[in-house]
Amino acid sequence: MKVFVTRILPAAALDLLKAAGLEVKQWTEKRKLTQEELIAHCQDADALLSAGQQINKEFLLASTHLKVIALHSVGFDNTDVDTATELKIPIGNTPGVLSDATADTAFLLMLATSRNAFYMHQQIINGEWGFFEPTANLGIELQGATLGIFGLGKIGLEMAKRCIGAYQMKVIYHNRSRNESAEQELGATYVSFEELLKQSDVISVHTSLTTETEGKFNMEAFKQMKERAIFVNTARGSIHQEEDLTKALQEKVIWGAGLDVTHPEPMAPDNPLLTMPNVCVLPHIGSATVGTRNAMARIAAENIIAGLKGERLPHLVNPEIYG
Repeated sequence: MKVFVTRILPAAALDLLKAAGLEVKQWTEKRKLTQEELIAHCQDADALLSAGQQINKEFLLASTHLKVIALHSVGFDNTDVDTATELKIPIGNTPGVLSDATADTAFLLMLATSRNAFYMHQQIINGEWGFFEPTANLGIELQGATLGIFGLGKIGLEMAKRCIGAYQMKVIYHNRSRNESAEQELGATYVSFEELLKQSDVISVHTSLTTETEGKFNMEAFKQMKERAIFVNTARGSIHQEEDLTKALQEKVIWGAGLDVTHPEPMAPDNPLLTMPNVCVLPHIGSATVGTRNAMARIAAENIIAGLKGERLPHLVNPEIYG
């Protein structure tokens, strides 16, 4: 049986697939496949291991023969899960292995934003490290500040632990439902979304992208935040409205922002967020460590192998296919 892989993946994952007797074809060009190319490459494949591709209805209807689709990601907002379920195609993802790496990225962005770090580094490159001014380029203290977590799951939990350990931050959070185990472990307090906005010195986004969370952080939300607040998003770019965020920063509605995700991605090089002193932007590298990417690739391969054996996927997005 044949597997088509949409990106160059760690050798460990490919070795797993080949050891299972599978023929692997890997896309090696450094560009995203077009929808037409993806469909064409999957016509003689039994399984798809997808990294960074949109799996939409058009693709699925043209690829009903696929026995399994494994995503090299935790999120599946770029996949038409409903159509895949109707077609009885199991979809697998890679949860639970990138919590530490992504939390590290959120913590990095929070700290870097609080001290204008990216902007100050660029000043050195530009030859602008000059006269010392005691009142210039001042950052924000994080010690004892209030951290607001929007989406207190595994990644949010790890972010909170880092903030408590480093800066003794008070943790509040907002979820669709309470996380009582996290409350006991962290002393975190559940609050309404409105209170999260009003009380937080730092808001860190760790929720999945849904119809409820898309565009959640808009100008109305930013106006309810503290003027000295920092907004951090390492989840999905569509959770914040980028034009509103830009305006909120330009008009000093909030103090700063740290982003590992943008909308769209990649961000245009002339985006005004990239030249603001109190904004730090990374190119969606939340899970980019050797250990994490290896683990993600292995889980994706394990999902493929199970699916081609007719077994339940170890990490299944759409259990409804089994009735």
